Amino acid sequence: MDDLKTLTGKVCGIARAAGCFLKEERKNFCQEAVEEKHAHDYVSYVDKESERRIVAALKALLPEAGFIVEEGSADYRDEPYCWVVDPLDGTTNYIHDNAPYCVSIALRDRHGLLSGVVYDPCLDECFYAWKGGGAYLDGQPLRVSPVACLEDAFVVTELPYDAERYARTGEHLIRELYGRVAGIRMNGSAAMAICYVAAGRFDTWLEAFLGKWDFSAAALIVQEAGGRVTDFYGNDRFIDGHHVVATNGRLHPFLLELVGKAMPMGM
Repeated sequence: MDDLKTLTGKVCGIARAAGCFLKEERKNFCQEAVEEKHAHDYVSYVDKESERRIVAALKALLPEAGFIVEEGSADYRDEPYCWVVDPLDGTTNYIHDNAPYCVSIALRDRHGLLSGVVYDPCLDECFYAWKGGGAYLDGQPLRVSPVACLEDAFVVTELPYDAERYARTGEHLIRELYGRVAGIRMNGSAAMAICYVAAGRFDTWLEAFLGKWDFSAAALIVQEAGGRVTDFYGNDRFIDGHHVVATNGRLHPFLLELVGKAMPMGM
C-alpha cells in the first residue's frame, strides 16, 4: 500500500471523477428512475453507477481491501483493509436539484479510520485527511471553530428517516436549541455537514440511524481538524455504531447532555 498521504491524493482523484459524473448526469436526470428503498429513502441509477465506478477504481488502487458500500455492489470479507463508500450522499437533495450532495470515501483497517475524502461537485470542493496528517480543503489546512459558548453556536442536525424511533429525540433537540443557539440548519447531506464542522462553517452536528458510509470519511476529517467525534453516549468507538456527534470539541459536552435527555428508542 502507498503511504497514506499518497493514497489519499489518489482517492481524491477518484472522488472528483465520480463527482463529475454526478454533476453531468444531473443535467438530464429522470425522476422516473428513482426507487424508494425505505420510507422517504431514495436511490437511483446514478447512485448505483457512481458506486460501480468508484469500486472498480478502488479495487485497482488497493486490491487487498474489502468494501462497505451503500448500494451493495461489493462486500467486506474480513480483509485487512476496508473501503467505506457513499457514492452519492444527499440523494434526496440530488433528486430535487438541490445542493449539497457529495461523494464520500473512507479507508479503515481493523483498528480505525486511516483516510477520508469527501468531494462536493456543487462547489468543486474536496475535503480530505489521513491519520496523523491533518485535514485539508483543496490543499488548505482545516481547523474547527473556536466557539465555546452554546449561545454562539451554529448547529446543524438532521431528522432521520426513522421518524417513529427518533421523533421524541428530534423534537427535544429542536425545542432545547431553538432560540438558544445562534442558528440551526439541516442541509441534507451528513458527510457535507460534518466536513463543514471541520472547516469551522458549523460548530456542531449530530444525527442518528446512519450508515457507516454516511459519516466515516468526514469523521476522520473533523478529528484531524482538531474536533471531536463520538456516539450519542460519548464513546469514541463511533465507527461501529449508527448515531454520531461531531463538534469543535469545546461544545461536545453540551450536545451530549442535550441528546442524553432524550435518547432515541432502541439505541
